[in-house]
Amino acid sequence: MPAKRELTMRQLRYLLRLHHDGVSAREIGRLLGVARSTIQDNLKRAAAAGLQWPLADDVTDEVLEQRLFGRAAIAAGQRRRIEPDWADLARELKRPGVTMMVLWEEYREAHRRAMAIAGSAICFAGSNGG
Repeated sequence: MPAKRELTMRQLRYLLRLHHDGVSAREIGRLLGVARSTIQDNLKRAAAAGLQWPLADDVTDEVLEQRLFGRAAIAAGQRRRIEPDWADLARELKRPGVTMMVLWEEYREAHRRAMAIAGSAICFAGSNGG
């Protein structure tokens, strides 16, 4: 059985129905022809999204996909960090004595505040067990 193969929306609906009927993850995986870990992963996603069988009538395939696989933390087309100007980096690397480490230190110095905030967020999440 292929591991972590993507399921179609029809298979995801079938998975939710079978789970609701009390079928084990191993048996659902056998019926759908995927690994048990894929079933468990999708069941965890469904639980996190608050999806239960029977699905509401307004849950279309697009809505189902968004709720299971959408990334709510980052808006589409947005980055968490400011990206460097890659063309400028390529030009800088051609200069004698310039290394990736030198460029990284310059970048880190220029974006110190943003990195400090990100670092404190990581420490805060770690202290809460998350």
